[in-house]
Amino acid sequence: MQTNRQTNRIEQDRQASAGGWDVAYEWKAVVLLALGFGLVGLDRWLIAPLFPSIMRDLHLSAQDVGNCIGILGLSWGIFAALMGGISDKIGRRKVLIPAIIVFSLLSGFSGMAGGLMSLLAVRALMGVAEGSFCPTSFAATADASHPKRRGFNLGLQQSGFALFGLALSPIIATQLLGFVSWRWVFALVSIPGLILGALMFRVIREPAAPSVAHAAPCERGNWRTVLKSRNIPVAMAALFCAMTGVFVLGAMLPLYLTDYLSLGTRQMGLVVSAIGFGGFVGQFGLPGLSDLLGRRLATVVGFAGTALMLYVFRGIGAQPLMLFGVLFVASFFTLGLVSLLSGPVATEAAPIGMVSTSIGIVVGAGEIFGGGVAPALAGYVATHFGIQNILWLPICAVVLGIGVSLLLVETAPAKVRGRQSDAPGVAQAEQAGLAASGQTE
Repeated sequence: MQTNRQTNRIEQDRQASAGGWDVAYEWKAVVLLALGFGLVGLDRWLIAPLFPSIMRDLHLSAQDVGNCIGILGLSWGIFAALMGGISDKIGRRKVLIPAIIVFSLLSGFSGMAGGLMSLLAVRALMGVAEGSFCPTSFAATADASHPKRRGFNLGLQQSGFALFGLALSPIIATQLLGFVSWRWVFALVSIPGLILGALMFRVIREPAAPSVAHAAPCERGNWRTVLKSRNIPVAMAALFCAMTGVFVLGAMLPLYLTDYLSLGTRQMGLVVSAIGFGGFVGQFGLPGLSDLLGRRLATVVGFAGTALMLYVFRGIGAQPLMLFGVLFVASFFTLGLVSLLSGPVATEAAPIGMVSTSIGIVVGAGEIFGGGVAPALAGYVATHFGIQNILWLPICAVVLGIGVSLLLVETAPAKVRGRQSDAPGVAQAEQAGLAASGQTE
């Protein structure tokens, strides 16, 4: 089945090189989907800098804050796995457009919460909508992308999450709080999502169905079919390692900087913003490099680079600019890994017609364990071994990720084409793709 899948994938990629590829639609779709995923990040992380105000008004505890963050991650992970498969069956538009409208409205409704239970309910429903949007949007980007730009485009789309969610949301939230209450902040940031939903309704197309000649009937099935592809379970394990780095840094680093390194609040905010800015560059930079270097090598480099930078970061004292620079590079690698594993790796490992299903399973596993288990482990380490030792958890996770990523089978179109160009059957597949194709650049 692996050989058939690779042959079919090569055949599909060859089709893109033989006729008139719609580059204008490709870039419109990628830009809109990148902005959409950026709003997902904004709506998800906007609540963090607003929590001090929310806690005072709603009389919440620190445990309540953790529950509000955790319940969104849990519902996100579950519905990313579920809705990925559904979008493969009913179409991208029927999931994407309702999802962006619903999570934008629910973000606004967060400002109407009267207590903990209503806030938990809204955040859980937001996770349903955002988890549905996530794998479907990745699949729609892959559908719109020329094979030679697939890695770059998927990374570019996902980079919006880091830019809006981790870099700009603290700035947006704190600036708006100078003029309006936290309730109105939620209401105001819901408006762009409604506008973007209307634009996506006009622009985003359903992908062309693969021809009977290209689609292997035995490869269409349920999630069990997806898991038979070697790279899917490997990507799930590798994404857990990468997301452990992301979530532990995002959750615990402010406490490490203020309580252990004794940085002031403004200095801490400067350093932590490196996660968003470095991640923004990495989320299209590392997948883009993987188009040239190959998915497997880029993944190994990403994990090794993260481990090295986090080890260096641990040895730096209270020097904000140096901390910012090292954390920027570490975030380039670790958030770049998230894009690479959930985007090109999951897409190219998918059976024909099951791209969104594959992405959903990989993202769901990474979200549930990386976003749920890892922060709990981080809290245990901080409580029992001291906040100064918190960085050992992501360091160990990404070192483990190096070993896991060595199990990946190379799927980058340029690398696979070069390796298999002389293999029996591939030349025929290429010729069949050229003969049947109607698109190329």
